[in-house]
Amino acid sequence: MNGSADTEIALFLRRVKWAVMGAFALWVLWLLAPILTPFVVALMLAWLGDPLVDRLEARGRSRNTAVILVFALMVLLLALALLILVPMIQRQITTLVAALPQAQEWLLGTALPWIERRTGVEILGWLEPERLFEWVRAHWQQAGGAASTLFGYLSRSGFAMVAWVVNLALLPILAYYFLRDWDRLVERVASVIPRNHIETVSRLARESNDVLGAFIRGQIAVMIALGVVYAVGLSVVGLNLGLLIGLVAGLISFIPYLGATTGVVLAVLAALVQAQGFDLKLLALVGVVFTVGQLLESYVLTPRIVGDKIGLHPVAVIFAVMAGGQLFGFLGMLLALPAAAVINVLLRYAHERYRQSELYAGHGPTIVLQSSGEPAPGMGIVPKDVEPK
Repeated sequence: MNGSADTEIALFLRRVKWAVMGAFALWVLWLLAPILTPFVVALMLAWLGDPLVDRLEARGRSRNTAVILVFALMVLLLALALLILVPMIQRQITTLVAALPQAQEWLLGTALPWIERRTGVEILGWLEPERLFEWVRAHWQQAGGAASTLFGYLSRSGFAMVAWVVNLALLPILAYYFLRDWDRLVERVASVIPRNHIETVSRLARESNDVLGAFIRGQIAVMIALGVVYAVGLSVVGLNLGLLIGLVAGLISFIPYLGATTGVVLAVLAALVQAQGFDLKLLALVGVVFTVGQLLESYVLTPRIVGDKIGLHPVAVIFAVMAGGQLFGFLGMLLALPAAAVINVLLRYAHERYRQSELYAGHGPTIVLQSSGEPAPGMGIVPKDVEPK
């Protein structure tokens, strides 16, 4: 009896130790989140490129040669994307800046008066310069605090911009080294896993890799496809900012419904400003574009490209992205979906172990029933571990 109690205590202490180590790792991750972003992005790029490197190695090329070829292909695709997209986006931004006076005129002359007539709430009066200055004089202390906060944010933003430039410069260097040493990194991680758990960890790692591969590669393809569909469709129907809005909607479509919702709101506002009012034909065509995009995503792109391997409900995806951003900022949003996919694999494994445990099956005798629900003749009640013949 004492031996069993000592074993349970030792098992409990080991679990507490692992929980403390996990909490410490999360705390360190939270502290280092601002500088870990380029490392995580480079690691993901290396993980995405490693299968192609392995294929080239299988065809007789050395690891270094295969890595250089894959890395050059990544750089070439990125350069082509920039060469194609940057001029288009620049033209769209120029169009947006040129439309700002028209948007201001429509907002102050049409939209806000219409809202005031419908709601009875005075809005335009608060936008008069004299009233704004009077409000600032009445709340000068709060305004001073807000100004100091704003200037502090701008100064921090300047340092953040420098940090982003440094991260962009580091990204290709880190991606190359991670890609070159990927197999070595995997072997080193595997070497520190306890030998009595190596089979279970290897199985979970394979399942996680399959889920992440199916999701991330597929989701990138879906994002690109939706961006093209939205951008081309909105441009064809005559929306001046259709290309920019379509690309934005496609890029954030990895969060369920957020891409389409954001795109619809931006496209409707752009259509109202462009037409200086309600152009029912343009608004209907915008609705058709996003309806077609959603139908393609739901019935063609996601089932055929992503599939259901990740097994995450849309609510879980939204929660994961919001929780990751709240806890770790941009790094948390970047890691949210991969972490959710891995946690989903672990939960499936935990459910499988639970179904096999005595907690689920119980310790008592088992009543063997016929299909009609009556006890089987000659069997009655049998122990759980005795198989009926």
